[in-house]
Amino acid sequence: MANLTYVSPFFIVTSLKASVSFYVDKLGFEVRFIGPEENPFFAIVGREEVNIMLKEITADVKPVPNHTRHKWARWDAYISAAEPDRLFEEYCSRGATFCRPLLDDHDGLRGFELEDADGYVLFFGRPKSK
Repeated sequence: MANLTYVSPFFIVTSLKASVSFYVDKLGFEVRFIGPEENPFFAIVGREEVNIMLKEITADVKPVPNHTRHKWARWDAYISAAEPDRLFEEYCSRGATFCRPLLDDHDGLRGFELEDADGYVLFFGRPKSK
């Protein structure tokens, strides 16, 4: 049997510098890799067991978040959070802006949504407690 441990979304970004800054300053992630050393265009940012890969390609290759293709496909990443209420408060204190505030949704989840610097929508939450 395979021993899968995590998955990392890979987002095309407009500006690597702006994207990395968003994840570090607003979401408390750390830079785990950035390169190449001269003229970096690729980075891995992470927090705890979560990693997100970011790549700036060329000016004509733009980010395409899911919600830009279909309004019902809002999320680009589901990030499991054991304590979404606590995380929401932390992100509020960091000045994050939310697409959807902390709530229990009709899908049976408790969490919140925010957009990153390129419009990718991240859901942070978990299934509701019974």
